[in-house]
Amino acid sequence: MQKEKQFLLQEKLLEDYNDTYDYEGVSGKRLASRLDALAQIGLTNDNGSNRPGFSKEEKAARELVSGWMREAGLSVREDGAGNIIGRLAGKNNELPAIMSGSHVDSVPNGGHFDGTLGVLSALEVVEAWKQSGYQPKKPFEVVVFTDEEGSRFNGGLNGSEAMIGKGDLQAKLELIDKDGMSFAEVLQDVELSVDSYKSAKRNPDELDIFVEVHIEQGKRLEKENLPCGIVTGIAGPCWLEFTIKGEAGHAGNTPMDDRQDALVAASEFIFEINKLPRQISETAVATVGKQLVEPNGVNVIPGQVKFYVDIRDIHRETRDEVVNRVLALGERIAEEHHVEVEYAEKMRVEPVPIDEETQHILEQSLEEKGIKPHKLPSGAGHDAMIIGEKLPIAMLFVRSKAGISHNPAEWSDLNDCVQVVHVLKDFLEKLQ
Repeated sequence: MQKEKQFLLQEKLLEDYNDTYDYEGVSGKRLASRLDALAQIGLTNDNGSNRPGFSKEEKAARELVSGWMREAGLSVREDGAGNIIGRLAGKNNELPAIMSGSHVDSVPNGGHFDGTLGVLSALEVVEAWKQSGYQPKKPFEVVVFTDEEGSRFNGGLNGSEAMIGKGDLQAKLELIDKDGMSFAEVLQDVELSVDSYKSAKRNPDELDIFVEVHIEQGKRLEKENLPCGIVTGIAGPCWLEFTIKGEAGHAGNTPMDDRQDALVAASEFIFEINKLPRQISETAVATVGKQLVEPNGVNVIPGQVKFYVDIRDIHRETRDEVVNRVLALGERIAEEHHVEVEYAEKMRVEPVPIDEETQHILEQSLEEKGIKPHKLPSGAGHDAMIIGEKLPIAMLFVRSKAGISHNPAEWSDLNDCVQVVHVLKDFLEKLQ
């Protein structure tokens, strides 16, 4: 039984909206109405979003946006991966297109701004141009990437990967979701196929730059009291799996000076890892978020600990320096605690720095809209990270209340959202 509409997002967004931001064809009410309409698709009992990638709910959201694109005068097509592309012809339609957008799928019981705001911001720029009669010199494309979050198979960005021909398709075909459906079956469920997915690869020469608006999912802009900011780069993660092998023993009968306690060694290791990024780069981070202890008994000295380190930075050199320091630290811990330390590298993704000149143009757009330019890195992955492997990218973050995301409490004020639309519009016009 479908949930009755109870969550009136539009009303909540408009409560404190300053309509002086409605100028040059940009409409806060229209943006709020569309955020609300998407929120009703896959609305959960907690008033969150549940639109998994390649689901009926995600498809319904993409179809809704497709209709708005057509009403705005865009020619609309769906590629073989389910990505929606709405195209506005340029004065010189032979030039490579500028592309902007994001995604409309969500994590289970997620929020209503992650992804959707980026799609609707790009579409709102088209609406504003339509009202003023402006036609860009270069073609402009609004894109909705499918399955960014990856909640079906614990690995997302499938739409953007298909567009640039990235990813191991054979590995995807071996994936099974929680309902026992394979990747191929999930595609078929939304009228796609493995062959169509492969056909989505696009010639990068057709595109000039990709611009993504996204909520920050952090607290930096809130602390600076700014509506939006300039992303300097998207961090590339490196995941290391460490196994520390000591010797299990009786907690009561083994003296403290005769132990090889794997958990004590791991504890010092983790504590020291936390100090390393700040010694190397102001944008580097390292996190130990998963740990397994064996035998895991109250009265047993831990004989083995396995834990995972997630190391990220927007610069490859400093990210890799943190990795090397962590590995060296592991050798020291092994020697000092008389334990074995083994490691395996599980993943290493290239960071995507954003061009300084692109950032400078964004600074100009922010200043012209009366907003102090503030630069910040993105620690999370986005479609822009994938597209950035083939094309120049730009990215704007919008302030997130309390930094909350992937949660029904996710919130970005409409005044901030509309201001970023104006910045995006000005930036896109500067790129002509």
